Amino acid sequence: MFSDKQKPRSMNELGGQPNRIEKNTKIKGDIISEADFRIDGKLDGNVKTSGKVVIGKDGYIHGKVECVNADIEGSFNGELLVSDLLSLKSSAVIEGTVSVTKLAVEPGATFNASCTMKGKGTSSSSGATSPGGFKSSMSGNANAKNEPAKAS
Repeated sequence: MFSDKQKPRSMNELGGQPNRIEKNTKIKGDIISEADFRIDGKLDGNVKTSGKVVIGKDGYIHGKVECVNADIEGSFNGELLVSDLLSLKSSAVIEGTVSVTKLAVEPGATFNASCTMKGKGTSSSSGATSPGGFKSSMSGNANAKNEPAKAS
């Protein structure tokens, strides 16, 4: 009477848990996935996913990450391309270049990156101006003397 074949299944229904790189695990190489990814270990390479990337408190990525959303508690060094929301927790340490649509930074996060923010429906370009007129090329340590990062 009811058929499962007619309704699409989400990633969680198919795979259950997101992909994980556990603490005390080191991987060197590139990862391509359609599912969410959580890194609590160390990755020296690139990640490309149509899902969410989470870097746990002990996690570290050195390389290029392309994803839809990202939550970072640990460390990242390289090129970060997030097509929707990047959320930096207070323990996050980010270095390199970042391209996002939306950015949320908790007090205490270290954000030493050049940042390009793109509005919905616009392409990103270095030093672009957001719809509010804020030039979003940023560099600085948001943790230094508990002051906000300075925009240039």
